[in-house]
Amino acid sequence: MKISTKGRYGLTIMIALAKKYGEGPVSLKSIAKDHNLSEHYLEQLIAPLRNAILVKSVRGAYGGYMLSKAPKEITAGDIIRVLEGPISPVEVVEDEEPAKRDLWIKIRDAVKDVLDSTTLEDLANYEDKGDQEYYMFYI
Repeated sequence: MKISTKGRYGLTIMIALAKKYGEGPVSLKSIAKDHNLSEHYLEQLIAPLRNAILVKSVRGAYGGYMLSKAPKEITAGDIIRVLEGPISPVEVVEDEEPAKRDLWIKIRDAVKDVLDSTTLEDLANYEDKGDQEYYMFYI
């Protein structure tokens, strides 16, 4: 499963809002500037997040966007599903060998578990310990 820029930048928006939770609205312009992203692209991403009632907008000179719930009540899975669609790394085909079908289901469930157990609060308060190894798998 590959998360597109929609999912990545959507998480960026939501983490930025989580870090400012309780401080009032945050403008997309300031998020775009802080993360060196296109404000126009962020405007396209905020609409589905607003429609899913994950964020709310505030109009006016000091307006912007705020989370509609506390950061601990919104998961990464909530955001990814809104922007990317259903979480399914592999399409499960019913007439596939049972062993392979079971493997695909286990992979899907593991990805869902990570996304659904990681809250915006976790992401906003994350501290890099620097001991994470990065792997690139080519299949």
